[in-house]
Amino acid sequence: MKMEHVGIMVNDMDESLEFYQKILGLELRNREWLTDTVELAFLFFPEHPSVEVELVYGGPVENEGIVNHLAFTVENIEDELVRLKKAGVKLVDEEPRSILNNTVKIAFFQGPNGEKLELVER
Repeated sequence: MKMEHVGIMVNDMDESLEFYQKILGLELRNREWLTDTVELAFLFFPEHPSVEVELVYGGPVENEGIVNHLAFTVENIEDELVRLKKAGVKLVDEEPRSILNNTVKIAFFQGPNGEKLELVER
């Protein structure tokens, strides 16, 4: 078994695509309307093309559930926090937190739809 994709409900597909592509560096694989009211977009990192982030616009969040958070591995968490802040991203953690006996650093931030996103430096 391996990770396939993570689905995130979004309020504005264009704004969300811009954020995930320009701020986080994902590439768009496919974008299509599933029905007259539900649009999907599938994104991936070039280094890990088999794992996708699926953005879902138009579906009922209350009935479909919520993703708690999406985590991204980074080489230097402090540099990434500076870059995100300069890009106008809302940081939940201005400084990284250490967990697991100080072997891992994490920091949370928000996407354009208020989604909870995390940086992880191992």
